[in-house]
Amino acid sequence: GRQAVQAGQPSSRADLRGCCRVADGGSGGTARPVSYIALWGVGGHCSVAPNPEPSSSSENTKSLLGAWDVIKTKEFVDLTHAFSPGIPSWPGFPTEKRRTLYSIDASGGGELGTGFWAEEFCHVGQWGTHVDPPAHFVKGMRTVDEIRPKEMMMPLVVIDVHDKVAADPDYVLSMDDVKEWEGRHGKVPEGSFVIMRTDWSKRWPDADSMTNKDSNGIPHYPGWTQETLTYLYEECKIMASGHETTDTDPGFATAKDDYTLETYILGTDHYQIELLNNVDKLPEWGALIVASFPKPRHGSGFPARVFAILP
Repeated sequence: GRQAVQAGQPSSRADLRGCCRVADGGSGGTARPVSYIALWGVGGHCSVAPNPEPSSSSENTKSLLGAWDVIKTKEFVDLTHAFSPGIPSWPGFPTEKRRTLYSIDASGGGELGTGFWAEEFCHVGQWGTHVDPPAHFVKGMRTVDEIRPKEMMMPLVVIDVHDKVAADPDYVLSMDDVKEWEGRHGKVPEGSFVIMRTDWSKRWPDADSMTNKDSNGIPHYPGWTQETLTYLYEECKIMASGHETTDTDPGFATAKDDYTLETYILGTDHYQIELLNNVDKLPEWGALIVASFPKPRHGSGFPARVFAILP
């Protein structure tokens, strides 16, 4: 059987590695090394414990690092607009304000001093490419800080209707569009992030072009429909959705202060991302999306940094 032979008290922690010698009689009594861990015991005496067998965690680590070896070779696409004062936004919001508090030197105009560069940003939560948490429209539901990290990385579904939107800016996503996508790729997967591609982001940063108002002041831009959202969230059980416009609801609906569709999404305890960019660079299926954002306590929304990893 296995025997542990105490070799004496080590004089320092550096001696721990050699403080115990172990042998295994094995069959035929031939001594061979056995893996033990030496531990500093009570009163400085050395004790030993068996080294645990390799666990599944080490295999999981290898698997995760193997996934990174694949991911790091892929193309990353930034789906985020850079924000600044004057960018397109919901018309009821004030524009962003910035102050230079500290600057590297006096020429930078730091109001409080010099030696480094630090700015103060003042903007609404729904600014630029941003996250809308459930609490944005539904009182008592989750705020930005309560969105779990596991909800921020998902398989990506892109339903491309940009040709139809080019022909009709009031176009709304139909079940036929969803079913055509499923005819090519299978059912929209549970836990995925669905983007409606309209190429509306190509109008950025022209606010007038984004709202696309007619002579009567009615905006014309595309949106979702209740039928498609109910199917995606309740039957397919997607994680989240996003679009390139300022609103979930089409322009002709928001002109009447009708935000039924955004209220529906957030009311299902899911979040959405608005004002996405570079959607035309994405495949319909096979990419991953990462939707990340800061964690303001009890926050109603915040600018997001969103990117895709292509297959």
